[in-house]
Amino acid sequence: KDIKIAPSLLSSDFLRLAHDIQMLEEAGADSIHLDVMDGHFVPNLTFGLWILKAIRPLTKLPIDAHLMVTNPEDYIDNFAKAGADVITIHIEATVHAHRLIQQIKSHNIMAGVSLNPSTSLSAIECILPDVDLVLVMTVNPGFGGQTFIENQYKKISDLRKLVDAKKEVWQRKTLIEVDGGVCHDNATKIAAHGADILVAGTATFQGGSEYYKANIARLKGQS
Repeated sequence: KDIKIAPSLLSSDFLRLAHDIQMLEEAGADSIHLDVMDGHFVPNLTFGLWILKAIRPLTKLPIDAHLMVTNPEDYIDNFAKAGADVITIHIEATVHAHRLIQQIKSHNIMAGVSLNPSTSLSAIECILPDVDLVLVMTVNPGFGGQTFIENQYKKISDLRKLVDAKKEVWQRKTLIEVDGGVCHDNATKIAAHGADILVAGTATFQGGSEYYKANIARLKGQS
């Protein structure tokens, strides 16, 4: 299975962001994951719109803006205009998920929905036909470097079965992305349970930029 790796910039060297992004692209990363946290929806503050604007010209890789924010509807248009290729919202952050997915798609970019470890798949079942990507959080969002929550394997495999059973009806390929605690020891297992894309922060950046290529290859099961 051809697994895609999306390094999370949360683990990068913020003083060398341009260098890190260039090295990630050369090392075989498939996309860039931008964890946007507002200090309300999750207990941390990270990247905002201006970081996306600054890094957009630096890479041809797709950028996924993962909005871990309250009131995501206030951010969607600006992040789309700033160059996000995917915008992922949290199902827990809105009571108008369908409206927000349509708002994202109005910009002709991919629309994703994410769910926290304690949120059931049933919360997103009604909007699955409309989304391009489902992001399964396998840690409680807010901080990098956490340990993968083991009971999330079943959620990933259940989602894979659900998506595969419906793909002919929906006439679309719905990607499954996994974020949280992804490391060299569990990447192959996560992929085997049905993930298409692995978000990896610590596991990608460990050792410094000279190791990015080897780290990404290991996460893809190529070494």
